[in-house]
Amino acid sequence: MTAELSEAVVAAQAGDEEAFRFLYRSLQPGLLRYLTALVGADAEDVASETWLQISRDLPSFTGGEFRAWTVTIARNRAMDHLRRQRRRPSLPVPVQALSELAGDADTAERAGETIGTEAALALIATLPPREAEAVLLRAVIGLDAETAGRVLGRRPGAVRTAAHRGLRRLAALLERAEPDQPSSPPRPRTGRGRQAPSAPHAEPADG
Repeated sequence: MTAELSEAVVAAQAGDEEAFRFLYRSLQPGLLRYLTALVGADAEDVASETWLQISRDLPSFTGGEFRAWTVTIARNRAMDHLRRQRRRPSLPVPVQALSELAGDADTAERAGETIGTEAALALIATLPPREAEAVLLRAVIGLDAETAGRVLGRRPGAVRTAAHRGLRRLAALLERAEPDQPSSPPRPRTGRGRQAPSAPHAEPADG
């Protein structure tokens, strides 16, 4: 957690409303993208429930990774919501909801390059749920593997492997989805296989 975020947490615990607004502005975009992946169109409602609990439980926060604490609350609220809806998370990730993803150098090879395009963001919805959620926690929320593992109740190595596999799968899908680049039309050829010279550019007439 950055020093600025840590200071804001302490100030918000002391009742500083501006500090709490800073926490909200800093964390809400990533939380909303993550929740969109879990509950789709209901993400705004679940995010509201999440922030209500964060504001209520903030005085009891005793340190550690604040982002992990908030995303754990968000995930629990999302799972409660899904149980109420009696459906499993489908990870319907829309491109517009996952734009401007945060990068994380330890996510996997070429994470920023692979997940930074709109085509890759749309394809994330096709990943197995474990891989998709690992990618989201690592690349969207920006958690390291150990912290993400605590959120998911899995070993750090398992989270790192799932994120790596997910990103590799995205890269492979993206390569297959990219259209072939059109090639330049060949110049007409003259006798004995030589290409005709390009036509000279006309000089603009003096006005």
